[in-house]
Amino acid sequence: MWQINKPEPVKLIVGILAADEVCLQAAVESITAEYGDYDLISDSFEFYQTDYYKDQAGENILRQFVSFTELIDPGRLASIKHRTNEIEEILAKQLDTPLPRPVNLDPGIIEPSKLVLASTKNFSHRIYIGDSMYAELTLSFCKGKWESFQYTFPDFKEDRYHGFLSKVRDKLVEQIRELKNSD
Repeated sequence: MWQINKPEPVKLIVGILAADEVCLQAAVESITAEYGDYDLISDSFEFYQTDYYKDQAGENILRQFVSFTELIDPGRLASIKHRTNEIEEILAKQLDTPLPRPVNLDPGIIEPSKLVLASTKNFSHRIYIGDSMYAELTLSFCKGKWESFQYTFPDFKEDRYHGFLSKVRDKLVEQIRELKNSD
């Protein structure tokens, strides 16, 4: 019989799309209340690559990423996506805005070789991960750089996020090394 190995822990990362700075800060506070301290947080970026969220979050959407200190089991991704959807609904009611979805939370995981994002929508390049959720291999890390795929979201194809994602990856590699050295 082949030996089944437990997967290595991964970094939880949440991509935030927000209608403005107030909504962005509320999102960061809500997800850190749920998932603990973050070790890295990106600058905020203008999100201009698509009008897809315009009716939900307005004209001047901001993008920011948060990476959490505690490593997680990658099998938790579906349940985390459910919880971030609930947090979005709570924030939509709490925030003083006429927008129906002023915050969009996109959880994912970073492994040394890839970035995987969770989704509620099926498509040809997404894999069902249980509990009505799908996972998408969004970027791979190969030969020291992030590489996209034909289906990768346009903003992730640009390299402006890659520096931050590399810092998260480096932190993960360091944490895994520390775990192995402590065994």
